[in-house]
Amino acid sequence: MANPISAGDTGWILVSSAMVLLMTPALAFFYGGMVRKKNILSTLNLSFIMMGVIGVQWVLYGYTLAFGGNVAGIVGDLSFLGFSGVTGKPGPYSETIPHLAFAAFQMMFAVITPALITGAFVERVRFKTFLVFSVIWATIVYDPLCHWVWGDGGWIGAMGALDFAGGTVVHIAGGFSALAFAMVIGPRKGFPKAPMEPHNIPYTVLGAGLLWFGWFGFNAGSSLAADGLAAYAFVNTNTATAAAALSWMIVSWLDAGKPSVLGIATGAVVGLVAITPAAGFVTPLGSIVLGAVAAPVSYYAIRFRQKRNLDESLDVWACHGMAGTWGALAVGLFAAPEVNEAAGLFYGNPAQLGIQALSVVVTIVFVFVVTYVVAKILDATMGLRVSGPEEEVGLDLSEHGERAYS
Repeated sequence: MANPISAGDTGWILVSSAMVLLMTPALAFFYGGMVRKKNILSTLNLSFIMMGVIGVQWVLYGYTLAFGGNVAGIVGDLSFLGFSGVTGKPGPYSETIPHLAFAAFQMMFAVITPALITGAFVERVRFKTFLVFSVIWATIVYDPLCHWVWGDGGWIGAMGALDFAGGTVVHIAGGFSALAFAMVIGPRKGFPKAPMEPHNIPYTVLGAGLLWFGWFGFNAGSSLAADGLAAYAFVNTNTATAAAALSWMIVSWLDAGKPSVLGIATGAVVGLVAITPAAGFVTPLGSIVLGAVAAPVSYYAIRFRQKRNLDESLDVWACHGMAGTWGALAVGLFAAPEVNEAAGLFYGNPAQLGIQALSVVVTIVFVFVVTYVVAKILDATMGLRVSGPEEEVGLDLSEHGERAYS
């Protein structure tokens, strides 16, 4: 019997996995440049340590909760506990790559999602409380939601909702969890009157560029094959991101009088977020519209957040939650049968938009409520934030005993 494993598919997925892992330190730089210099090591580490924490949690039990045998459409069973039965043989989620390669690829998604949330509470969170939060959140929010959408028998996927690479699972989950956590932890000391300017915008631009690169693995890798669908996802990812960067530049230029470099980099990330659920379902022309609309959606969400005086510090909700929401809904508009069989409203299937909307609403309510409750419990038991003097001196020194710059 011929070996069903494809060397090309397997090579592409292993490379894609490495590209997605790079996105977590890229995110660290994207966030790190936007905080004050007394908190950059802390901010970098909030993302970086997720490669350690979730890298272990996923192997021990996270993967089996997300992708194990179906339990009532809600969660995976314990059949893959400790990667038991996760071998170099193909299946159950792809016939041409090793099961182990699929599990590794999905691990990188599980790593970056809690890292996304950290932008909400930089410069004031207690590190040990954050570690506990990240394990709890991965276990009771990310892993079940991942099963709902992508697991075999998960109820959202069975309903017909489309999420190619993580609009709901990663970005809506991360963005609305960030909003919930920010509401519990409260604003930074001195917010909004004290100046809190980014200390190193070049770091943020570097991070955005590396995210753009890694996202090709994120989206095109989600085809799980080196095929035509991967090519669509690759081109759509680049096209939507380019459109969003240009759109943000224009919007900020008209609104503020100058084209912000930080804004252009942020616009690119917003485009990456928005195309994620749609990358394998829309045409390149559809991706231009999707990216161009995503930028003002997030731009004015930031304006709304500022008017509410809410210190969701690095705008995870506006950039990931809202752009992810738009992207997930846009699948219901722009999904083209010529790309991947599924059809959206503009291709004669209005029902898909309703299914997408339901999946978005359910995801938002689930992640927000659970994250809010978990944050409240941890605040009452461990304390979410450092003391006033520790916050004043900066988390690099007070939490880690180090300075980034001598």
